[in-house]
Amino acid sequence: MPPERVFVGLGANLGDAAQTLRRAVEQIGRLPATRVVALSPFYVSAPIDAAGPDYTNAVAEVSTAMQPAALLQALQGIEAEAGRSRPYRNAPRTLDLDLLLYGQCVHDDPAVTLPHPRLHQRAFVLRPLLDIAPALVHPLLGPLADWLPGVADQALRRRP
Repeated sequence: MPPERVFVGLGANLGDAAQTLRRAVEQIGRLPATRVVALSPFYVSAPIDAAGPDYTNAVAEVSTAMQPAALLQALQGIEAEAGRSRPYRNAPRTLDLDLLLYGQCVHDDPAVTLPHPRLHQRAFVLRPLLDIAPALVHPLLGPLADWLPGVADQALRRRP
């Protein structure tokens, strides 16, 4: 199977978030038949619908021959290694890895939903995604750059 162009959202707001994201990117690059193609700059954003420290966020472009469910399971394994727990919805986290886009795949299943249903509604996903893929087209919504004005009111700053 030829590799797919995949985008993974990364976030953390506990511990050394930037170091955790860098380590996660290295681990993603070591997954079978997978390589990291690009990594966005890091951004800082406030939690949405939750309390806790600000998040550090980024997006990685990945080329992989792993199937979506297997890739998601591997990403969740990386989260677990980083100490991710899920005590309640939107809890602070040591690492959050979201499968945002998997080629032009559209899949709605309890195990894997693609594309990520809220990626176009979150500045902390959309801005770094467009930094590394400015002409990216969502399989259902069209050019993702068209959605950027809709998240302009969400506070986001590049992390030095």
